[in-house]
Amino acid sequence: MRTAVTVCLVPEARQGPFVLHDGLAAGCVAAAAAGYDGVEVFPPGAESLGGGEVRRLLAAHGLELAAVGTGAGWLVHQLHLCHADSSVRDRARRFIAEMIDAAGELGAPAIIGSMQGRSSPGVSREAALGHLADALHDLASRAARHGQSLLYEPLNRYETDLFNHQAEAAAFLDTRGLHGVRLLCDLFHMNIEEADVAATLVACGRRVGHVHWADSNRRAMGLGHTAAGPVIAALEAIGYEGWLSAEVFPLPSAAVALRQTIASIRPAG
Repeated sequence: MRTAVTVCLVPEARQGPFVLHDGLAAGCVAAAAAGYDGVEVFPPGAESLGGGEVRRLLAAHGLELAAVGTGAGWLVHQLHLCHADSSVRDRARRFIAEMIDAAGELGAPAIIGSMQGRSSPGVSREAALGHLADALHDLASRAARHGQSLLYEPLNRYETDLFNHQAEAAAFLDTRGLHGVRLLCDLFHMNIEEADVAATLVACGRRVGHVHWADSNRRAMGLGHTAAGPVIAALEAIGYEGWLSAEVFPLPSAAVALRQTIASIRPAG
């Protein structure tokens, strides 16, 4: 399993759960110095990943791009895939599609988390799930053209009413024939919703495509209540060879979050 740390390039997300906030160049320096294999980037839009600068920085520091978040579409533009207005849904899909292309050119998958949306007075949950399935079909096909899966992240009940549990999301993907979509299993959300995080990972097996390595309080693993050992064992049991990516608050500092994340993985690995 490979280690990654989140680098946020969106000023509006300055208070969000990302470790590094001072630009990609500084983020790559910090990630490499701390011994990470890669970075997960949260950009404002696809254009910020173009022009060759990202590729140059990654190569200069011996890093890979683990994944690209699309959440700026929601945070900055209030776009999501289940909006009552079809034109907003179309804009959301285009925003994500551009991110998929930019990430794919760099050999990485894109994440659909907050941009999935939720039901609303104008959109029932059933209708929202229909919108979600249609979008995932289209966007997963686009990701496949780059040789990538699309990552779908179930969120906790306070952020969406679509899927809060990993197994239910996996069943939805199977039922709808969404074979190009894999789960992003975020341990923070799972600690809220799942009775047994490790058992859930084992049950989801081949559907697990990416892991946000975060403790129960969204701090670095080891600074909350989560026992890392059983989670590592579960991932090893399903043959997971992907990323453990630190999407955590930079508390008590980014430097501590960087060190603590690595320390929580290496002894157990």
